[in-house]
Formats: sequence, C-alpha cells, structure tokens
Amino acid sequence: QIQLVESGGGLVQAGDSLRLSCVASGRSSTRYAMGWFRQAPGKSREFVATISWSGAYTSYRDSVKGRFTISRDNAKNSVYLQMNSLKPEDTAVYYCASRSDYGSRYLSEYEYDTWGQGTQVTVSA
Repeated sequence: QIQLVESGGGLVQAGDSLRLSCVASGRSSTRYAMGWFRQAPGKSREFVATISWSGAYTSYRDSVKGRFTISRDNAKNSVYLQMNSLKPEDTAVYYCASRSDYGSRYLSEYEYDTWGQGTQVTVSA
C-alpha cells in the first residue's frame, strides 16, 4: 500500500516562507508524477503545482507563479513545495498526490489516485 505523508505546514505571517515536504512510502518501481493541491475552508480543492517524474516538467496555478516552486528528489521518494512571499489567501490545507506518469499534464485532482492526509498552512495578515 502506497502512502504519502506531508509535513512542513504551520502558522506564518504574510511575506514569510514555508517549505512543504511529501514522502512516499511503499512505492513501486512505476514512474509517477506528483502534485500539490490545497483546500481552503468552504472552498473546493484546487490545483497548486505539479511535477513530472524526471522533474523536467512543472506547472503552477497562476496565483502562485513566481512565488512557489515544486521540486523532487526521487532518491528520497520526496517532493517539495517551496512557498515564498506567502499571502493570507494561501491559507489552506495542502495535500500532495501522486499518479503514474505517462507523459501527460496532470492538473486535475481527478487524475491522481493517491493522496496524503494534508498539512495546514495558515498565513496571517
């Protein structure tokens, strides 16, 4: 059974930075793409960023471009989300997700089949 565990969330002030981590355990040899999503109170879950197995391809939602960076270390079965210049509207539970990588762009939550439990990020004004 594959499991994803996120960490690194917390309470910060606007303008601060946080680095989220997601570690996969029980991973098979399948190449997999990873994504970060978030869900704010009363809102639906939304795409934040995705990265291909090789790391060569990344994509971001417009509101985080230039502030967030997704990266991965396959030797450590880990993916990261570096979040800089945080804003109150970034407050949400952040989830990492994975799926097999067949070379497409995976921007929808419905394209991912494995999810972590989430980590809370709260940004105060």
